[in-house]
Amino acid sequence: MVILLLCGIYARSQNSIQPTPGFTNQIGIMVTMLESSKDQITEDVRELSQEETDYLFDEQANSIGALIIHLVATESYYQVESLEGRNWTKEEVALWEMASGLGEASRSTFKGKPISYYLDLWDTVREKTLAGLKTKDDAWFAANIDEGINNHWAWFHVLEHQAHHRGQIALIKKRLPQ
Repeated sequence: MVILLLCGIYARSQNSIQPTPGFTNQIGIMVTMLESSKDQITEDVRELSQEETDYLFDEQANSIGALIIHLVATESYYQVESLEGRNWTKEEVALWEMASGLGEASRSTFKGKPISYYLDLWDTVREKTLAGLKTKDDAWFAANIDEGINNHWAWFHVLEHQAHHRGQIALIKKRLPQ
């Protein structure tokens, strides 16, 4: 298996998922998948122009920039809920609520910023996620946050959320004006 060091995180070959070093086994596997998903999305969008980042293919679509900040907001929510055992503060609600919901307000708000702005926000939130996950173990990962929802499911949801929106990003890219 080929292991590459990228930005301090070990990336696995596309045919093998192994725990990222520095994390417990189950958390390390989730980190590998979260990082792979984020890397794929970043690769898909990092060269977008401002126009492409803000592009809306119809009046109900979201821009790629809005989708990226939505992913960041979702990760922030599960980060504080699972890693810190709390809800967003008033300040965090003010920062993330619009991105969390997408829709009309986000279409008019999340524009005019380069793709690097959104990716940098994601890097900042991900750093905090990884630092928090390093302090946890697999027993914590299996423990419930709420009835019927454990920490493993929360982070699986973040991962699947990224996968769903990656599909939307691919659709938007295919609809970009030539």
